[in-house]
Formats: sequence, structure tokens, C-alpha cells
Amino acid sequence: MWTEERHVGESSAEAAAGVASWRVAGLAGAAIGVVAAGAAAGVAVERLTVGRGMRRKARLALDASGPFGSLRGTPGKAYAGDGTELYYEVEEVESEGGAAPRRLRLFGRKAPAPVTVVFSHGYCLNQDSWHFQRAALRGVVRSVYWDQRSHGRSGRGVEQADGGPDVTIDQLGRDLKAVIDAAAPEGPLVLVGHSMGGMTLMAFADQFPELVAERVVGVALVGTSSGRLGEVSYGLPVVGVNAVRRVLPGVLKILGQRADLVEKGRRATADLFAGIIKRYSFASRDVDPAVARFAERMIESTPIDVVAEFYPAFQEHEKSEAIERFAQLPVLVLAGDQDLVTPSEHSEAIAGLLPDAELVLVPDAGHLVMLEHPEAVTDRLADLLARTGAVPAGATVGSYGDTAQPGS
Repeated sequence: MWTEERHVGESSAEAAAGVASWRVAGLAGAAIGVVAAGAAAGVAVERLTVGRGMRRKARLALDASGPFGSLRGTPGKAYAGDGTELYYEVEEVESEGGAAPRRLRLFGRKAPAPVTVVFSHGYCLNQDSWHFQRAALRGVVRSVYWDQRSHGRSGRGVEQADGGPDVTIDQLGRDLKAVIDAAAPEGPLVLVGHSMGGMTLMAFADQFPELVAERVVGVALVGTSSGRLGEVSYGLPVVGVNAVRRVLPGVLKILGQRADLVEKGRRATADLFAGIIKRYSFASRDVDPAVARFAERMIESTPIDVVAEFYPAFQEHEKSEAIERFAQLPVLVLAGDQDLVTPSEHSEAIAGLLPDAELVLVPDAGHLVMLEHPEAVTDRLADLLARTGAVPAGATVGSYGDTAQPGS
């Protein structure tokens, strides 16, 4: 359903132009909604049967009451090689008294630095996408959550804002190195990455193999890929996906230059946008609407020009050889078995390069598996942390919330 507005006093010509602009904006918004969810255009959206006004009120209520994304740690800033400001937060280990333990000196020497778990989020998301895992691990292990450049609370990519080259996955790997240098300059590391965040880990390993060998003690790759993303069909017919592959890069570039118009389109097509996000983020029919709305808020907060400048990096991504940097480490490879964005076959391919890795395919799960089935993800992550020594084997890692609707 398209909504067209006419301002009082417009001439008929201006009105016609306004209607056309709204239609263009609506189409652009729908297309960007698909891309922002990691998909392509042309998806069929289930018929919406609830009134538009009621849906808007429901979204506002969820925004006001939902606790998702409310967890905060000690803030910090790192700076990428091009000067981009990278925002991160640190969660420290708590003692039984509730405060972070004081690092003791033994015979005049510092106690060993604790293991730090560094979480890297995916495309069009931010550090809050780890909400459930963060809640479960708070106080149990030292953790760093950061926002990738141009996402969340991090600054706009300096090179990109100045009209420089589009983002590359290698650049994201260097950004991660800057965050580690600032937030965890010493001690063992466990690296956790979802989707684009997993690709960031691969680029980091490719460029800093010595650091991986010296400090990394475990890796978790969630819903990600080592390459061949240009072959993903996103659940579309072959003819449709081939057409999308041909035109999408150019369309995104044009839309990125008309950000104001596209953002209006995204607002005008909010219901369609929500349906697309649900389709490409989750597989379960009973996902809590508040969780679905939480994902929608994260994705819709990513500006169209950022969406456009990141997209080419995925088509060029190929890090199969870099995966082997993790061969001697405990590795968790986890994916939803119905992921349409980075299909589970890509996780199976990664596990094939790492024979000793634990491969977990979560049933009835889509791309945002850590939000859709948080307890399954947290359970396997906690096991990885125990195997790496990040947490004692007997430590209790709690769960947090449930994404199923009440009564389901």
C-alpha cells in the first residue's frame, strides 16, 4: 500500500512530481530494506491484515518498553588508520562482591591479564545485536563489544565520507586491530564474529597472523562466510537473483546519492520493510514481536549511503586461505539451518577447512540466530569459553529472556 501526501497550495504539476517522488522513494525504500537485511529485491511479503495505525502504535509501544539494546559497559574509543573513530564498550569480570577485582601483584609482578572476548557484529547491525549473549556473560568474562565503522555509535568512515574508496573487508580487519590495541592490549583473546563480523575476523587473521598465533585462544564464527557470496540466491528464483546481481550495485550507488529521498521511502514503506526484515532475519514463526522490532530498529538506523558503500565488499570477499590461521585453535562454527543470507552451506565449508572445529547448525533458525535462539548460541559459546580457559569449567553462564511469544 503506497501513501501519497499533497501539501496545500501545490500546483498540479508539483503534486504530480511529488507523487512520483514518493513512488520512487517507496520502491527505493523497499529495495534497501531487502539489502539492509542482507537480501536482494523481489521477495514476496506476507499479506498484512492489521490496520496501519494499529501497527504504528504497536511499534511505538515496543520501542518504549523493550529492554533490548539497553545494556551498556564502560565506553572507549579507538581510531582506525584513516582516523575513523571506533566506539567500544568493555564489560569487566565481577568479583563475588560485585565489583571488578583488583589485579594483584605476586612477588612484584602483575597477575596475568584475563582472557578478553571481543564481539564483532554484522552488516547494518551494531554491538547491541549481541544483547542476549552479553546479558548472560556479564561479570563472568571480560568482554569487548564494538561498533564497526559507520555503524552504531562509531564515527562515519573518514575515507568514505571524503569520497574515497568503498569499504573493504580488509579495512574492517585493520579496524578490529585498532580496537584490540585500545581495549585489550595484552592477554589472551577469544574472537567472536557474526556475518560481516566473522569476515572481519578472517581479514584480521589474514593481516596479523603473528598476533593470532601469539594471543588468540579461541574463535566463534556465527552465520558467516569465507567467500562466494555472489552465488547466494537469497531464496529467489534463478532468473530474479541474476537480474538483481546485475543491477543492484548500480542502483545502490545511485540511491546512496539520494539519501534524503530514500530515507523518506523507508519511512513510507515501514510495514513492507518490517516484513522483509522478518523474512531474512528469522525462520521461526513464533519470534517475539519485540525482538523482531529490535532487529528492525538496528537495520533501519543504518543510512542508505552506508548500506551502499559496504555492499561491494561482500561480492569481493574471499578469505578461505585466511581461515587456516585458526586451524590450531578451538573454533565454533554456528549457523541457522534456514539462513537465507549466509546459507548454512557456507558454515559447513568453513568447518571443512577446520577439521577440528565444532560445527553447529541450529534448527528453525535464520540469519540472526543469536537473537532468534539465544540460549542455543550462548550455550555453545559458553562451552567454547570453557575450553579456552576464558571461564572456569564449572562457571555458571545464565540465560536471558526467550524469543518465543508467551504461550508458544
